[in-house]
Amino acid sequence: MKKKSTFKPKFLMTLVILILISSIVSLTYFKVNLAAPQKETETVEFVVVAGDTVDTVLKRLKDTNLIKDEFSTKIIVKIKKLNHLKVGGFLLDKSWSAEKIMQRLNDLPDDNRNTVKITFKEGIWARDFAKLIDEKTSVSAESLLALWNNTDYLKTLIDKYPFLTDAILNPELKVKLEGYLAPNTYEFYINTTPEAVTERLLNQTKLIYEKYQAEFEKSKYSIHELFTLASITQFESGNDADNKIISGIWYNRLNKNMYLQSSVTVCYAIYDYKSWHDCERQTNVYKSPYNTYLNHGIPIGPVSAPGESALVSVLRPEKSDYLYFIAAVYTDGKIHYAQTYNQHRQNIAKYLDPYQ
Repeated sequence: MKKKSTFKPKFLMTLVILILISSIVSLTYFKVNLAAPQKETETVEFVVVAGDTVDTVLKRLKDTNLIKDEFSTKIIVKIKKLNHLKVGGFLLDKSWSAEKIMQRLNDLPDDNRNTVKITFKEGIWARDFAKLIDEKTSVSAESLLALWNNTDYLKTLIDKYPFLTDAILNPELKVKLEGYLAPNTYEFYINTTPEAVTERLLNQTKLIYEKYQAEFEKSKYSIHELFTLASITQFESGNDADNKIISGIWYNRLNKNMYLQSSVTVCYAIYDYKSWHDCERQTNVYKSPYNTYLNHGIPIGPVSAPGESALVSVLRPEKSDYLYFIAAVYTDGKIHYAQTYNQHRQNIAKYLDPYQ
């Protein structure tokens, strides 16, 4: 009589055991990799920008040590349907699990009363940033402006942010971080610090800079000069189509060793001007390193907060033969361009003089 084979039952039992072990290992792997990176609370300000995908967000979360593992988090995103990312600024904590992080990026809880959203428009000044922050958080405008001119602190930022250079340490600058605070909508803790607010704003600038870093590095102009030109363009226009034409005009004038002659630089030099006329009347008399009527080349620093479009415009200017432009400030605000000074005077006579 033949012995009954025990191979099949043993094989099946071994297979079951292997499956169980594999499942336990997998569950352990996911549990470990979805856990918080650390036990201690550490707040990090994180930005989701338009065009971000789950993959790009997961990479930045991993790079900033907010999650342990991109693959595991992507699995939980699919299972829990956490792929509806909201654009904006978020306060995240390294003591949160990956699932909680993604839940936070998918929604802003209505009952989260210890944070506030603030929108900073393109073209405003650093002092406007400070005022808005003062109104909504525990940080005073005075403390922020003092920090933004604190040389020792700025040196630590230069080491951390590749777009900041020693050019911001110029003692003649009104606000040394002027032009480097990215316009956007942010979320801040109501009880926060000047340093946390500052780095929250600069982190957004860094994201923009990194998108175009290769173009910044290829330019014959310094990063500081490019931010400065973008800030003048922003102040003069703020219109995407005109931004590129105006930026091209700056280069045309610089190449001909002409003064930039931008009245907005006079406005910033005066600082407490009351109307556009105050700037126009003092273009050739108000002495300041910002005044582009009295100083050749690019001024010492930015004169407003340029948006991404203005920054792109100085990297990708539109080529033209224009050397002059004016805005019909009294009517539709449309910008009129000219190749010669005579054409420019005709535009002034047509669009400005009758209304003054």
